[in-house]
Amino acid sequence: MKLLIDGLVKAFEHRTRLGIMSVLAVNDMLDFNSLKDYFDIGDGNLANHLKALEKEEYIGVKKTFIGKKPNTKYFMTKAGKRAFDHHLKTLELILKARKG
Repeated sequence: MKLLIDGLVKAFEHRTRLGIMSVLAVNDMLDFNSLKDYFDIGDGNLANHLKALEKEEYIGVKKTFIGKKPNTKYFMTKAGKRAFDHHLKTLELILKARKG
């Protein structure tokens, strides 16, 4: 079982990061406030998780202005999609191994 667990992506171990990747997998792009609403967490907490995923280059950032207000949107990168798909496939393998 250890070999299967080694296939999990460390950046997705925290449930908020896994959640961010999950919602970005089904949405092309989401702004900061939308993500905050999904997870009902504070600005600083969400910002830290986003920075961690951005540092790994699993998510990208697009900054724009709506009027004079800044608007920051996040999207899953190609590398993020590959890593997230790998993580999900590893979870599936672990579940299948437990059934056998």
